[in-house]
Amino acid sequence: MAGSNIKLKSEIWYFLIIAFPLAAAYLAEYAMFVTTKIVVGKLGYHQLAAVGIAGSLSFEILVILMGFLSVIGVLAAQADGAGDKSRLGQTVKQGFIVSIFLGVPSMILIWNLDLLLTATGQDPMVIALATPYLHGLSSMALPILWFSVFRNFISALSKPAAIMIITITAVFLNYVLTVWLVYGGLGLPAMGLFGAGLATTIVTWLMFFSLAIYIYRHSEFRGYGLFHGRWHFNRTITSEIIRLGIPVAGLTLMEAGMFITVSILSGVIGAKTLAAYEVVMSWVGIPFVLSLGLAEATMIRVAQAVGKDQILDARRAGNLGMILGGGFLSVLVVIPLGFSDQIIRLFITTSDAGFEEVSALAAQFLMIGAIFQVFDGLQAIAARALRAFKDMIAPLWIAGFGYWVLGICGGSVLAFHFELQGAGLWWGLAIGLMTTSTLLCFRFNRLTRDKIKKLKPI
Repeated sequence: MAGSNIKLKSEIWYFLIIAFPLAAAYLAEYAMFVTTKIVVGKLGYHQLAAVGIAGSLSFEILVILMGFLSVIGVLAAQADGAGDKSRLGQTVKQGFIVSIFLGVPSMILIWNLDLLLTATGQDPMVIALATPYLHGLSSMALPILWFSVFRNFISALSKPAAIMIITITAVFLNYVLTVWLVYGGLGLPAMGLFGAGLATTIVTWLMFFSLAIYIYRHSEFRGYGLFHGRWHFNRTITSEIIRLGIPVAGLTLMEAGMFITVSILSGVIGAKTLAAYEVVMSWVGIPFVLSLGLAEATMIRVAQAVGKDQILDARRAGNLGMILGGGFLSVLVVIPLGFSDQIIRLFITTSDAGFEEVSALAAQFLMIGAIFQVFDGLQAIAARALRAFKDMIAPLWIAGFGYWVLGICGGSVLAFHFELQGAGLWWGLAIGLMTTSTLLCFRFNRLTRDKIKKLKPI
């Protein structure tokens, strides 16, 4: 019994060592978008809606691609667990090659997202304001993906502290640059919303170079051949990254697409509903990105145990991540329930012509968001625990049912048929996320139980 308690305490400690800096890093990356909304939101609710929807669409595209690249973390952690440095290094190198083929098209896509806004019938003023922001933002795609590859590498080695320091520093730099470029000063003319996008692009390039220099200079990351030897295409490893990455990207697309669709439908209802949606998503995104840190830590610990062929330890690590994550996210429910006014006033001023209506809608959405934020984080943790076992297809089907059949279709029926408008869309999100998280947790426990049974002698 004493040995079991010691092992549990040890697992909690290793989990927290990985989870805390990753959660802080994800929060800092997301905070760059939030601070941009805060700076721009002072110009008016149309500017807030424009930067909100354009930034959300861009962020979700990158989240999908980072989901694809997250399999590098799984393969790297399994190689680390097996003590295979050469394969780990080759996996990271192939990740960089793959990310180039993902990053260049994504930059072009982000540049032209105004076409999607036009096609979906968004407010013409919102589109006009969003276009220059997208042009300034588009060049951030490639450095974000390269940064993600390096993040997967050092996280797989359970040494993610530098990521936290770099990204937290980036938040403050992004805020200063955004204020300067948007409003002008020190001899520089005001660039408006183009400046807001450009500021984030500059900061993401600095983040990538900072992490690359850190890895190059520290001896603990040597021996993997990242900066030595020829870079060549490894068909075997690249094929595995693509084979595993496609269903993971599909699952991420299911979730990101759900939120993208809700933002578009909110804009169809009206600019004020869209502005309220963006205010609430600025909060909802915080517990979610924190849970991403917990989810990545869970994935790494499960994958390391799988690499050592220790399925009992893998099951323990997965369930521990879900329990700790669910408990932490439950505590955060206090914030939207108790501080809704303070959250709303961060993004829109009382003097704004649309303040009363936007704030009333945002307060209503925040109450619904408080209900599902726990499940939103829990599904992320469960999905990554399954990913560590290379279980990709079943979660994709679960996500399709939960996110789209219940989330989007159900929410649309509530919003437009039963005339609940924006609230109906949010109730759809709640139902979809609650169902998906429950099914994914059940899937993990059944999968690991079956694997453990196969290991027992007959």
